[in-house]
Amino acid sequence: MPVALRVALRVALRVALRVALRVVWCTPLVGLAALTALSMRPAQAQTTPYPQRPIRLVVPYAPGGPTDVVGRMLLERLSGAFGQPVVLDNKPGAGGNIGAELVARAPADGYTMMLTAAAPIVINPYLYSRMPYDAQRDFVPVVLATTAPTFMVVPASLPVTSVRELIALARSQPGKLNFASSGIGTPPHLSGELFNHMAGVEITHVPYRSALAATTAVLNAEVALDFDQPSILAHVKAGKLRLLAVTTPRRSPIAPEAPTMAEAGLPGYEVTAWYGFMAPAATPRDIVQRWVTEVSRVLALPEVRDRFLAVGFEPGSGTQEDFAAFLRAEHARWSRVVRESGARAD
Repeated sequence: MPVALRVALRVALRVALRVALRVVWCTPLVGLAALTALSMRPAQAQTTPYPQRPIRLVVPYAPGGPTDVVGRMLLERLSGAFGQPVVLDNKPGAGGNIGAELVARAPADGYTMMLTAAAPIVINPYLYSRMPYDAQRDFVPVVLATTAPTFMVVPASLPVTSVRELIALARSQPGKLNFASSGIGTPPHLSGELFNHMAGVEITHVPYRSALAATTAVLNAEVALDFDQPSILAHVKAGKLRLLAVTTPRRSPIAPEAPTMAEAGLPGYEVTAWYGFMAPAATPRDIVQRWVTEVSRVLALPEVRDRFLAVGFEPGSGTQEDFAAFLRAEHARWSRVVRESGARAD
C-alpha cells in the first residue's frame, strides 16, 4: 500500500474515534449510564460480606475467670457461625478498664469486639473518679450472653454456718475479717461492700489479680468470705468451703439447699452476675445485628444451652434493644450501690 494512502487512513481513523467519544459523553443517557457505572464501584466495595478476616474478642479479665470461661464455651461455635476464627484475647487490669479502653479506642469495623462482665460498663464509672473512656458513649450494646448466680462461701474452718452467724462474728470483730474479690470494681467487690452496708458490719476488702486467685485465697483461709461463681460449688461438695447463701432473688437449681439472702436474714440484698457482648461506638448497625443473630443462634443450640445450664449459667436472649434497656437498669442499680456503700477505687 502506498505511503500516502496509509497516512490518510490513520488520520481518518483518529477523526472517527474523536467523533465517537464526543457522542458518548455528549449524549445524556449514555453519559449518565457511564457515570452511574463508575459511581457504583465504591458502593460495591462497601458491601463486601463481613467478616473477611479473624475477629478479636477481648475479655478484660485474666484467663480462668468466669468471663473467660463463658467466652471459651462460645468460641468454636461463633467461629463456625461467622466463617472466620473468633480469637479470644485476655486483657486484664484495673477492674476491667484496661481491656475496655482498648476496645473503646479500636476501629468500629466489627473486628474488635468485647465480652465483659458488669464492672467496666456499669460499676467502674461510679467507683473511679477518673475513667479512660465513657462507658455509655464509647460502646454500643450488642447482646446479653448469659447470667449466673453468685454464691456466698466461707472456709470450712470458719466457725459460722449461716449468714446470721457470720454477721454476729463480724460485729464482734470489726475490721478483722476479710473478703476476697477478683479486683477493685468487680461484682464480688461490690457484693461485699453491699453486704457490709446492709448488714452493718466492717469486713475488709482484699482485691486479687483474678477470680482464680480470689478462690484460692478463700480455699487457703487467707480470707473469711468470698462471693463466687457456680464453679465454687465443687469445693463446697469437697468439704473445703461452706455455702451460706445465693445472692439471686430465687434459689439456684444447681444448689437448691442454699437460701437466698432474703431467706438468710438480709432482705433486699440482690446481685446477679451477667456477661454480654459490646462493640466500639459507631460500629455499623448491620454488623451489630449480625452479632445479635449469630450469638442468639449459638445460645439456642441444645448442646450449648445444656452445657451452660449444667454449670449454673442461664443463656441470654433478646434483642440489642433489650440489652440496652437491661444496661440502663444496671447503671441505675450499681450507681446507687456505690453511692450508698461509699466504695471507692481511688
